[in-house]
Amino acid sequence: MDAEPMTSVASARRPGAARRVAGRLLIASAMVCVALGAALMLAPSQQRSAAPVVPVAPAAPPAPAPGAQARAAVVGGLPAALPDLAMLIGERETYLRVHPKDARSWAVLGAAYVEQGRRTADAAYYPRAEEALRTSLRTHPTGNADALDGLAALANARRDFPAAREWGEEALKLAPKRWTTYPLLIDAYTGLGDYKAARGTLDKLMALHHAPAVQARAAAVYRDRGWREDAAALLSDAAAGARDPAEQAAYQEQAGQLAWERGDREEALRRFQEAVRLDPDQRAAQAGQGRALAALGRTSEALAAYQAALAKQPLPQYALELGELYESLGLEHAARVQYDLLRARVDSAAAGGADEELLLGRFEADHGDAMDAVERLRAEWERQPGIAVADALGWALHRAGDDEEALKYATIATDKDHGGGVRSALYAYHRGMIEQRLELSGPASRHLQEALRINPYFSPLAVPAARTALARLGEPPDVGLGEEDAGS
Repeated sequence: MDAEPMTSVASARRPGAARRVAGRLLIASAMVCVALGAALMLAPSQQRSAAPVVPVAPAAPPAPAPGAQARAAVVGGLPAALPDLAMLIGERETYLRVHPKDARSWAVLGAAYVEQGRRTADAAYYPRAEEALRTSLRTHPTGNADALDGLAALANARRDFPAAREWGEEALKLAPKRWTTYPLLIDAYTGLGDYKAARGTLDKLMALHHAPAVQARAAAVYRDRGWREDAAALLSDAAAGARDPAEQAAYQEQAGQLAWERGDREEALRRFQEAVRLDPDQRAAQAGQGRALAALGRTSEALAAYQAALAKQPLPQYALELGELYESLGLEHAARVQYDLLRARVDSAAAGGADEELLLGRFEADHGDAMDAVERLRAEWERQPGIAVADALGWALHRAGDDEEALKYATIATDKDHGGGVRSALYAYHRGMIEQRLELSGPASRHLQEALRINPYFSPLAVPAARTALARLGEPPDVGLGEEDAGS
């Protein structure tokens, strides 16, 4: 039992054992000293740590690469600022010279060209867009929804709605959950007069994605159905929810247009001014200011606003509006200058593959050759029978002397059962004037009065004509006015 302790004692008494024990004691003492020294060194540090610590601000995130913001907008189907677009285009062009097989970059470049052409009214961008997008498809021919979306957007910008529908539907087959395709199809279906398909596509879009861009698209569909209050609420929400100034400005411009269509001059002007404040390149809002200012009697400011819009975005529509404003002021020569500009811009758009037959037909009906207008608009109706084309064709037929057929198209444009639910003062005016020529006094009075109730300032030339026609017809009846205005 005592063997182990005895052995231990004996071992301790062996030669050198005492020296080993002493060594261990020295090592232990040294370790204690080190520990005490460390404690003494830590004590002041702990005392200092009790003082308040000033936080160091985190480093700012790196600035986005040139054109990155525009790239995100273009890929997401959103409005982009012109300077950002220019940077994006330059950056992608440079990149693709070194990496010509990058299909996605070709698609981004093509989409950027489309947006640049749309924002500047320079149709020369459209052939470049088509080449970039088709290069993307050649480089990556299968599963390339990016290129198909871009081609659909290009077709919409050119007002080639059958092609837009074809490209959009093909893209949707590849990627049914890709929300950016749905707005392109809504535009295409609307241009083709397929309002049922447009509404169905909107329902799918709203179930798939929630964003300001979706609210703005829904507002456009609601506007076409005559649901103006709902459309206005959605546009206000979209503008409040958008983060990029260019996107906010686009929705403010749409809200201003909606206010203008219901005759609210002050609200329209406020919205248009806010859009230009957010994005000085928002030329549609500058032209909108021209409309609102003219209606408010601020003629010099209106002329300046139109001229500013035309200087940077010479759309034929702006030239037509400015020419008619000049004509209403008795400035015939100035009006002819704008009408000549309109024709030149239509020719330029046609060279870029854009279809301006609707606008040219409307212009010819009022200021040129009515028979030429009928021919152009018949062809347009056969190809893409939207409500705007029905109204324009009906009016051209009226100006050419065929009021019986004219009424058929004017009815399509204003009959809710046929998709013409939009509350348009111009459409109601056209129908009323056609009915007056056919000696349908009751309907003529009702529709002319409706036009002036929807927007008493809708046209500097047509409003005086409507008032003169009403005076010839006598007091318009009240029957039907309350019902028709209830949806406004």
